[in-house]
Amino acid sequence: MGVIKVAIADDHKIFRKGVILSLRPYPNIEFIIESENGQELIDALQVPDATLPDVILMDLRMPQKDGIETTKYVAKQFPQIHIICLTMFEDERYVSHMMEVGANGYLLKSAEPQEIKQAILEVMAKGYYLNNFVNRILLKKSHNKQKAAPNLTHEITISDRERDVIKYICMEFTAQEIAQKLEVSARTVESIKDRLMERFGAKNTAGLVFFAVKNNLID
Repeated sequence: MGVIKVAIADDHKIFRKGVILSLRPYPNIEFIIESENGQELIDALQVPDATLPDVILMDLRMPQKDGIETTKYVAKQFPQIHIICLTMFEDERYVSHMMEVGANGYLLKSAEPQEIKQAILEVMAKGYYLNNFVNRILLKKSHNKQKAAPNLTHEITISDRERDVIKYICMEFTAQEIAQKLEVSARTVESIKDRLMERFGAKNTAGLVFFAVKNNLID
């Protein structure tokens, strides 16, 4: 993996500068865009021949265009860009919604620089980053889902092969590693993953993982 180009959108200048400074010791991370709000970030992405970031660190509450609306736009117009929500909001509703609209990870602003770096590396390698905070929310949602009475009308069915692919994705295996385990090509794995994302309305791999856990598609 070469140098990872990163953008940050946050209306608090001191925090924004602090994040950039704290990640400076890591030579494989380079900040190329610094924005005060979502609209400013979008404007920067739309500059003709602009170098696009690989990862965006996205605040939630910002003037002009907030992190939710900006994430929706970026996920649709620039699906190759990975988005990590970096916010002070611990509300589980924000976590679920951000992942569903296209975020690849969710971090609190209390996170250490080492974790921010790890999140950047993991979304580049696997397509998502789930820390203990997010995993607790996933488990809680799964537990609450199991309490509800089964609804045969809306029962979700998937094939054994699709279930295996989702299971290994949730176990953080890459497409190549999954292909080796299932004795198929990596292209087949990617095709199954893309088909499942389209079927379930997931914006990215993180959204697929959220959907799978929330709907008990894996053991």
